[in-house]
Amino acid sequence: MKLLIVDDHGPLRGLLGEHMERCGFVVDQASTGRQALDALEMSRYDAMVLDMGLPDMDGIDVLSARNASRNGPVPCIVLTARDALESKIAGLNAGADDYVLKPVEVAELEARIRAVLRRSSHGFIALAQGNLSYEPESRHVTIAGKVLHLPRREAMMLEELLRSAPRLVIKDVLEERLYAHSEGVTLNAIEALVSRLRRKLESAGASVRIDTVRGLGYRLVAEASQHVQP
Repeated sequence: MKLLIVDDHGPLRGLLGEHMERCGFVVDQASTGRQALDALEMSRYDAMVLDMGLPDMDGIDVLSARNASRNGPVPCIVLTARDALESKIAGLNAGADDYVLKPVEVAELEARIRAVLRRSSHGFIALAQGNLSYEPESRHVTIAGKVLHLPRREAMMLEELLRSAPRLVIKDVLEERLYAHSEGVTLNAIEALVSRLRRKLESAGASVRIDTVRGLGYRLVAEASQHVQP
C-alpha cells in the first residue's frame, strides 16, 4: 500500500512517515499543497494523510482537487487541531473519510488509515489465482494451503501482479508503486525483485507464474497459458 503524507511540519511529517514505513507502507511526503497535487498527478496512492493548515493553500482545496486528478479520488484522513471544529466539519463535507486530532497519536493514525482502506475500493479482500491466495492486510501468502513467507517488497510485488492478473503491469508502474520517490532505485531493481519472487513461487509449487514481456513489464498467468521467457 502506498501512502502520501502532507504536512508542512517537517519533524511531525518525518515521524509519521517513519512509523508508517515500519508498518509496511511505501510513503511519499509533501510539505505544501502544490507538492501534494503534483504527487497525486504522478502516482496512484491508496490513502492520503492531509494537514488542513498548509502554507500555500487550504487543505479543502487539496481535497477538492484530488477528485479531479487523473488517478482518481484517494481515501483521505485529515489532521486538525482539537479546537478546530469548523475545520473538521469542512474537511468531512469536502470528502475526507476520517480525521485525527493533533497532537497526533501515531498508533491511532495507523488504525484509522487501515480502517479507511478496508472501507475503500482498495479494501483488504483476499486475492487468489490458481492455488495461490494472498491477504493484503496481513501479507499472508498461501500456495495449496501452505504458507509462503515473503519479504515486504516481494509481497507488494505479488499484490500488484495479482490485482492486475492476467493483464500486463508496466515496469514503470511497478517501480512507482513499490518505491517512494525519495528512494534510490537501481536500473535492475525490479528485475531482481521479479527474479526472486519467481523462484519462490516455482519452488513452492504455485500453479501461476510471472511472465516477462520484454521492454514492457510483467504479468501473472496460469501455468497452462502460453508464456514468454525472459
